Amino acid sequence: MPLGVVIRKTPGATRWAAWAWKAVAVLPGAGPADWRVLRSEGDVTEYHAATPTLELHGADTDAYVHGLAAQVPCIYVVLRATASTEGAPFEVLLVTASPYEAQDYCDSGEEIVEKVAMPEGLLAWVSEFVDTHHVEEEFKKRRRDRVDIDVVEDGVGDPRIHQMRDVFRSPALQRKGRMQ
Repeated sequence: MPLGVVIRKTPGATRWAAWAWKAVAVLPGAGPADWRVLRSEGDVTEYHAATPTLELHGADTDAYVHGLAAQVPCIYVVLRATASTEGAPFEVLLVTASPYEAQDYCDSGEEIVEKVAMPEGLLAWVSEFVDTHHVEEEFKKRRRDRVDIDVVEDGVGDPRIHQMRDVFRSPALQRKGRMQ
């Protein structure tokens, strides 16, 4: 589903940042846009920055269930700052309904991830997808491997072997002339 991303530009709160930018809304089913001004009041301007496609995948339904269970279900907008001094200050990389995927982008520190509340129609669309494709997996407790921790590996750490390249060769095999 195409989602238009609305970004608001407001005056900066400090002398080091002239402007503050924030994703504030998504527009389900929006047409293509390239930083088109939607509204301007004084120093505050809202732009329809881009229209990326929201893709839902059957393998990610656990993440969607987690996101829908939040107090306010959200869409995550991933932005990357551009080097351009003229034109668009950010590139909209993607929109996702998966909080896990959004977390992956937060980990790198290269991108800006903004949470935007899901509109009702989009919430219904994602919920229907989850209802259709989600299969609850039964929890299976892993059993520990039965490994003998007292096993001595032949030749490892043996002070009688002097060459580093032969650390796995057994000294008993060296004496009998069965070297490989």
